[in-house]
Amino acid sequence: MKKRIFLTMLMMVTMVTAGIGSALAGDKVFINGIDANYPPFSYIDETGTPDGMDVKAVEWIAKEMGFEVKHQPTDWAAIIPSLKAKKIDFIASGMSVTPERRQEVNFTQSYHKTVMMLVVKKDSDLTVDACKEGKIQWGIQRGTSEAKWVEENLVKKGKKFTLHHYDSAPLAMEDLVNGRIQCTVASEISAQEAMDKGLPIKTIGRYGQPDDETAYAVRKEDTDLLNMLNEGLTKLMADPYWKELNEKYKVH
Repeated sequence: MKKRIFLTMLMMVTMVTAGIGSALAGDKVFINGIDANYPPFSYIDETGTPDGMDVKAVEWIAKEMGFEVKHQPTDWAAIIPSLKAKKIDFIASGMSVTPERRQEVNFTQSYHKTVMMLVVKKDSDLTVDACKEGKIQWGIQRGTSEAKWVEENLVKKGKKFTLHHYDSAPLAMEDLVNGRIQCTVASEISAQEAMDKGLPIKTIGRYGQPDDETAYAVRKEDTDLLNMLNEGLTKLMADPYWKELNEKYKVH
């Protein structure tokens, strides 16, 4: 009798344990940290819903690879610390790959090249050389690869302009239109997105920063997640939906 009771209890424990394991296996929820104001890659739409090319791309990958994704707006200057602190699980939000960031995180394969441009008001007669050599006010998003490049390659080398930091590129472009600054730095795609929405600005050319490779970022130790995202990206870029995303969000 004691043996039968023991076996019954053992079977119940095994069933409960197996049930918990199955629940965990089927409950893969990963948090994607996003810049909430970086169209067309990631932003919050008028209904308060995360949208953008990276948002939709990751949602497709999640469905294909069998996990759930939630998007968490995160201050860009603190996004890598948030990742390392495990407040988010990965970053899919138009992040540029840089040597400094490679020391802190691992990147997936690249899926886009980011071209950085100088942006001025639509009626401005400023040139790239005038922006770089004059005593004028520049705007730039803090915590970005472009901010680091401009500071190290222009400001520290004696250029006379004054650099103002913003929480997002759109905020800098708004201050540009309002006359608080005369020039700002933005990706070619972000500037075009703003112009398509009617913002009276224009791009005047590149200021010297090399094109950036764009990829998703994960913690150094999360190799399984890295492999899963890489596999999902490969499948996505081979699927017709990838072309649809590029056309919808005008990312080429």
